[in-house]
Amino acid sequence: MALTQSPYLMYSDGNGNIFEDTSLYVTGRAGWDAFPIPEEDWIELPEGGNLYELPGRRGIGIDVETGEMRICEKGWAVAAFIPPAHTGLYIAAYETLPDAPTLPLFCYTAAGWLNEKTYVPAVRIEQDIRQECAGYDDKLIKSGTEHLLETYPHNRLVKHLMETCCMTYHCPAARNFSMSRWECPVPTSPACNANCIGCISFQPEEETIVSTQDRLTFKPKAEEIVEFTVPHLMEAPFPIVSFGQGCEGEPLLMWETIRESIIEIRKHTPRGSININTNGSKPAAVQALCEAGLDSIRVSTNSARKHIYEPYYRPNNYRFEDIIESLKVVRSFGGWASINYFVFPGMTDSEEEYEALRKLIIDTDLSMIQWRNFNIDPDWYMGKIGVNETGDMLGIKQLMSLIREEFTNLKFGYFNPPMERIRGDYNKDFAGAI
Repeated sequence: MALTQSPYLMYSDGNGNIFEDTSLYVTGRAGWDAFPIPEEDWIELPEGGNLYELPGRRGIGIDVETGEMRICEKGWAVAAFIPPAHTGLYIAAYETLPDAPTLPLFCYTAAGWLNEKTYVPAVRIEQDIRQECAGYDDKLIKSGTEHLLETYPHNRLVKHLMETCCMTYHCPAARNFSMSRWECPVPTSPACNANCIGCISFQPEEETIVSTQDRLTFKPKAEEIVEFTVPHLMEAPFPIVSFGQGCEGEPLLMWETIRESIIEIRKHTPRGSININTNGSKPAAVQALCEAGLDSIRVSTNSARKHIYEPYYRPNNYRFEDIIESLKVVRSFGGWASINYFVFPGMTDSEEEYEALRKLIIDTDLSMIQWRNFNIDPDWYMGKIGVNETGDMLGIKQLMSLIREEFTNLKFGYFNPPMERIRGDYNKDFAGAI
């Protein structure tokens, strides 16, 4: 149900307390600019969402009396983290003061307050419940972790996934693995052939931001991978094993080990899906993996345009054209090809990006777009890639509508779909049954 008025702007006192300013309606940012947010774009902040204060930043609102935009001087600006399965339509709008620190690697969706509730401009893009907060049982996770560590006492990868990913970082995929369900993460590579500005597992010492987690420090052997992935595929509901995780570099640098693992896995079970999350930098390696039995690929990108992609990824010994080729390779084998598309309102929905995205979909016969929120300081990002003007904008909802209308077979979502969904009714109300 759409709101009948805009929510009010929120501000923080710098001590963890958040207030509403009833003299200002909240605005949203797209590109470099602030805009009014249509009432129909607001939804209640989903469970699992959080609010952040943005130090050194003043929120931009619309004066309730005059209708003019002005700065809220009462405290720091506030933004929302929206949980997985939801895509934000506007970034928080604020004025950045000269001494403001760079923001950590999270998403910063606009947020407002109305009738004792927090609202965000967002859409639910995915029905799969695999990362819903309500679905995680801490007792089951603890006992599942202990069971896996006892079952695989010498497996370095299981130890890493359970002790570091699950229990330290509360990684949703690792927590699901501890509960013996759905998508099982398989990090393999301590190295990377890109130098992404917003890398979550490695940041240079001279940078003002820090990585949100430590990177894998060893190269697992195929035997270690096969040991726990085969039972998962054989026993878990809607099973996927996924190479390429946030706690590693680029899995295609370990493609020989992955190929060996896939071949061995498929000797034991045909069940489930074998997926790789990757930068798509090595099409020949992707082909070798498809020949071994890879079912799906998800290639991450901040843009369908080379001149926006390369300043962010800063690739070593590969080009934007290689990621397109990797998607084509998987489709040529009949596999499922997705892009992990980092949504940045004002850039993702620019007319130039829209045309480039259309070309990418057509050229690759793309299966799916995963509309992911971009975890990055907006000012820092746009400065780093050198974008001063974004051009004409469609709006994220309008972009999605145009793409859906033209490409009727293309799927929208947030997660890698299991084989049952790929082969069955993709659009049914999939609830990741336990």
